[in-house]
Parts: sequence; structure tokens; C-alpha cells
Amino acid sequence: MKCTIENTLLHYEKLYGLEPSKREDFFRYTMMKPFETMWNTINVPLRAKEPGGYDVVMAAKMLGHLELSETETGTRVLHKLKEIDALSTAQEALQKCVDFILEHGLNINAEEVMFGLYIADPYKLELVKGYSGFGGIPGFIQVTIHPNTYNIPRIPAVIAHEFHHNIRFSYFDWDHGDVTVGEYLIIEGLAESFARELYGEELLGPWVTSFDEEDLEYSTQILKEALNVKGFAEVSSYMFGDIYAKEQGYPPVGLSPFAGYAIGYKAVQSFMNLNHVGIAEATLMQADDIIGHCGLFD
Repeated sequence: MKCTIENTLLHYEKLYGLEPSKREDFFRYTMMKPFETMWNTINVPLRAKEPGGYDVVMAAKMLGHLELSETETGTRVLHKLKEIDALSTAQEALQKCVDFILEHGLNINAEEVMFGLYIADPYKLELVKGYSGFGGIPGFIQVTIHPNTYNIPRIPAVIAHEFHHNIRFSYFDWDHGDVTVGEYLIIEGLAESFARELYGEELLGPWVTSFDEEDLEYSTQILKEALNVKGFAEVSSYMFGDIYAKEQGYPPVGLSPFAGYAIGYKAVQSFMNLNHVGIAEATLMQADDIIGHCGLFD
């Protein structure tokens, strides 16, 4: 399995040397062109047909990227990412993931995995401590980060989380519009369990660690009644919580941010412990089987 890391730090250095009017095209055709297949899969063009239309620049902003015009902030973050040698960290993490799948006979349905690291807007990603990722299309992983003392040590773990999505979706089809709450819970629970397997519980993300027992118990009961709910907006409300739902105009359901992630992780961990199943085996199991034998929703 070949892993290719885009030299986005060099790209950002060039981007911040350009006039603001030229930056969007540089972002489109230099920084995002290698991921064009990924963007096409989720119906995002590199350039909109009409000025100001939906395209990769707008999509990136919605995913938490820093505005391309933010030269001072971007340059400061770029210096930090170089200082911590973030791309070498990514390379090591990807190799560790590849070693795992080779050892356990797992596969990704792609000839190579393309990885990109991007600068985040800290305010847009405030609820997730300044970092996030996307790995929903096999062969592509992106991580967006505004580096801080919390998320820098967790870069390898979030890469592992997104890498697991690449694995899972090589065996199971993914359609956000048709997925159930239960299936989505297990997708995220497996991904974070994979991160735990490789990097330990202490480096898991805030989407599973920032809940007390009372909130976990309450969220479990809410999600137990919604396991079969389908629909993009409805499922998103349960997975991402009320703050996100209200921002996006979805119906709030009474949950804290990323409650679906936390309960999904708890369900997968419970299943693995109760049934003495490792993450490699669990990765290939149907979501219904994991839900039915995790003990969490009995």
C-alpha cells in the first residue's frame, strides 16, 4: 500500500506569497487537484459554474479551513507546522496504519492513499479543540488543524481514525443519505477504537473524551430510541448534537456535541470487551451484529 503525502506546507508558503485575488485558483488547482476524485465523489467541483457558487473553496471553508486571505494567522500556523515536522509525523502514522492492515489481512480499495494536511480556523473547529479530519473516500485522507498543545500529540491518532474509515468503506458501502443512526455510531466507534488500538486511550479525540458519566448515560438512552432513524439531517442531529443541528437548520434532539461519536465508541468498546473481539475482526462485522451484542442498548 503506497501512501503519498502532499507537500501542503510548501503549497501554503507559495499561497501566502500570492496576491489575495490569485489564492483561490492556487488552492483549487494546486492544493486540491490531487484530491479531485475525492471531491467529485461527493459532488464538489474544483470550480463552480457560476461565480460564488458551491465549489471546493466553499466546501473547505465549511469543513473548517482557515480563510485563504488570513495571511498573518496562516503564516504563523505554517511556521508551527514546520517546527513540529507535522508531515513526518503524518508519514509515520500512515506507515503504522499500513503495517497494521498488512499484518491483519485487511485492505483498502485503492492503489494508494493520498494525504493532505491543512490549516484550520480555530473558531470554526472550537468544539473539537482545533482539529478534524475526513477519510470517507478510500484512497484519500485530509486533516485540518490549528495546532495547539492539545491536538499536536493527537495528530497520529486522528490520522488513524480517518485511515480506518478508508478500511471500513472498502468493505461496506457508504451513503450518508441512507445510513441509519446505528450504522453511523458503529462507523465512528470503530474508527476511534482503531485509533485507540494504535495510539492508546490517552490520545483519543474530544468527540469521545469530553463526556461525564451522566451525559453518557443520558445520551445512550436518547440514541437507543433512534438507532433505526435515517436521513441526512436527522442522522446528523444525533451524531453531532444540538449546537451543530441548530447551526445547520436541522431539528435538535437534546444531545451534547458529538454525542453520537462518544456513544458509538462506547458501544464498540463494550462489544469488543464482552465478546473478546479485536479491532481487526470487528472492522469487518455488520453494524447490527455489533449493536445487538454490545450490551449497551439492551
